[in-house]
Amino acid sequence: MAAAGEGIRIRLEPQDEYTHPVEEAPNFNESMYFNVFDPVRHVGGWFRLANRPNEGKGEMTCCIYLPDGRIGFMFARPECHDNEAFANGGMTFTVEEPFKRVSVRYAGKLCLLANPKDMAEPSKAFRSNPIVAAEVSIDFTGVSPMFGGEPVKEDGSKIEEKAEEGFARGHYEQHMSGSGSIKVGEEVFEIDGFGLRDHSWGPRYWQSIYWYRWLPMNFGRDFAMMLSVVTRPDGKQHCGGMVLRDGEYVLIRDVRIEAEYDADDCQTKLKAWAKTDEREYEVAGEVMSLIPLRNRRTTPDGEELMTRITEGMTRYTCDGMTGYGLSEFLDQIVDGEPVGKRTGS
Repeated sequence: MAAAGEGIRIRLEPQDEYTHPVEEAPNFNESMYFNVFDPVRHVGGWFRLANRPNEGKGEMTCCIYLPDGRIGFMFARPECHDNEAFANGGMTFTVEEPFKRVSVRYAGKLCLLANPKDMAEPSKAFRSNPIVAAEVSIDFTGVSPMFGGEPVKEDGSKIEEKAEEGFARGHYEQHMSGSGSIKVGEEVFEIDGFGLRDHSWGPRYWQSIYWYRWLPMNFGRDFAMMLSVVTRPDGKQHCGGMVLRDGEYVLIRDVRIEAEYDADDCQTKLKAWAKTDEREYEVAGEVMSLIPLRNRRTTPDGEELMTRITEGMTRYTCDGMTGYGLSEFLDQIVDGEPVGKRTGS
C-alpha cells in the first residue's frame, strides 16, 4: 500500500466500501477478501472475489481449513464485463453497513484435499481428489477502525501509475469477528471467530511484487495484528502494519520476519519482531495447515512468469496469548526457487 508523502493524502470514504469506476488500465482489478478462524473449533477459511472487467473475467477463490488438516479449495475465472458488484462464481459479498458489517455467501463446489500440497499441480489435484458441494454463510462485524485508503493528490484527484507496476493503489484493511456456518459435503461446521478483511482497487499484476510476507492474526476482540514485509523488483522494501489494542490501531514502524521451511519450500514455523512507537512485540507462529497456490502470466514479449502464494492457517503466540490467523507468503519463482526464501525471509 502506498504511503502518503508531500502533496499526497490518504482518502477513505464510506462509498469506498462499494465498487469504483472502471479505469482504462487493461489490468484494472477490484477485489475484496475475508479470512476467519474459530479458535475453539479450529475451522476457518478465506474468501476472495475480484473483478477484472477490461480482461472480461473475474476471480473467485474459496478456501476452507478443516480441523483434521484437510482443505477444501475452489478457484474460478468466471466472465466479468463490469464492476457493479462483488457477486460471481457462486460467491457474494454484501456490504450491510459501511465500515461495520459485511456478509459472505458461497454455494458451489470444493476440491477436498487430504493432502493440500496436491494443489501445487492444480490440474492433477482436481482430477485426483473428490469434488463436493459446499455452502458458506458468514456475517462479519468490524472490531477495529479502518486501516488504509487511497493515496490522492491534495485536491482529491487520482494519482496516475504505470499499469505494469500496479498492485493495490487503493487498499484498506480491518480486523473483524465472523460467525455463521460452513458446510462441506455432508459435514456442517458452526464458526465463531476472528479474522481480517481487505479491499483493493487499481491496476494489478501479481508479478509487480518481488516477494512479500503478510501475517494477519487475532488473539481476541481487543488484541490483533497485521505484519507486512513487501519487496519490489527494484529492491525497495516496505515494512509495517498495525496492532489493535483496546479498539484502536497503533502503527508498526518496523518488522522482521524469519521463517523455517520444509522440503517443498513451504513455511512451517516463523518468528516475527514488530516495533511501534511505544514498545516492541515478539510473535511466534506454527503453521497448522497450508495450501500452495500459483498465478501465471505471459508477458507481451513471451516471457513466462510464475508467482507462488502459500496460504497457511497459523497458530500464533504473543505476550502469553494464543491466537490464529494466516501466514501468506508470496514469491516470484526464479530458477525454480521462491525469491524471498533466498534473501533469508
